[in-house]
Amino acid sequence: MPSSLTADQIASYQSNGFVHPIQVFDRARAAALRAEVETLERDHGPGAGGHDLAQFMRVNGQLVIPLLARIAADPAILAPVTSILGPDLMVWSVELFIKEPGTKKTVSWHQDLTYWGMGETDEELTAWLALSDVSVQAGCMRFIPGSHRNAILPHADTFGDDNLLSRGQEIAGIDEAAAQYGPLEPGQMSFHHGRTFHASGPNMSGDRRIGMAIRYVTPEVRQADMARDYAMLVQGQDREKGWINVAPPARLFDPAALALYDEVLSAQAAALTAGAEGQVELYAAPETAQGASL
Repeated sequence: MPSSLTADQIASYQSNGFVHPIQVFDRARAAALRAEVETLERDHGPGAGGHDLAQFMRVNGQLVIPLLARIAADPAILAPVTSILGPDLMVWSVELFIKEPGTKKTVSWHQDLTYWGMGETDEELTAWLALSDVSVQAGCMRFIPGSHRNAILPHADTFGDDNLLSRGQEIAGIDEAAAQYGPLEPGQMSFHHGRTFHASGPNMSGDRRIGMAIRYVTPEVRQADMARDYAMLVQGQDREKGWINVAPPARLFDPAALALYDEVLSAQAAALTAGAEGQVELYAAPETAQGASL
């Protein structure tokens, strides 16, 4: 049976704003999921509907890629998420963060909630699942304990070539000495709060670093910058009816799913790119989408 978090793990999340490692899959299952991701990359790189696969993998891939929707709804992941957020769970987005071996790709210090338009809610978390060895050498995440108690701080857009974030956003003045590493083995995951300061370094290992970020919210969360946002109910009920509920895709690149993807992208783009001085390619419409580095 899927396992909930222990009392110590719940206390760690509440105190520090993150918790790791959480064991959800064995190495064989993680390897099988990795193989499915890499098969998608090999066979479907051009994507569909005017979007390449790289964009789908970084923005709302659960809407068009059944694999991502299936993982996000897996009971082994939902059980520990329930320990923090309760029984009614919705998936707001799923994305892959992949760093090739020996590359300089990084993620700068930031808070996830900065541009999501949800305010400073506590009714969300990111479950970050490792599909490869995510060691310190491979560029695992680092967290600042207790930083989730801060408000959302100002972020500067850098649009750095080696920054995996959509606009290279970063918080200045982080005390690096206070950071804690969050290494994960294949099949393990971490949770972090949307206000927790976190970052990750380059992958200096000999293997790809593959992680999947699943953003869960409860039905009580509201998008202040949109009339209604979109989410996929994966457990329990949405009694609030404040979200536009979407279904998982019937098959890869289903035409109806591609139309929904464009609808969601268009609706979310204004909030997610607000204040940016340059074009945020990850949220570009089909005619201008150029994808993004995995």
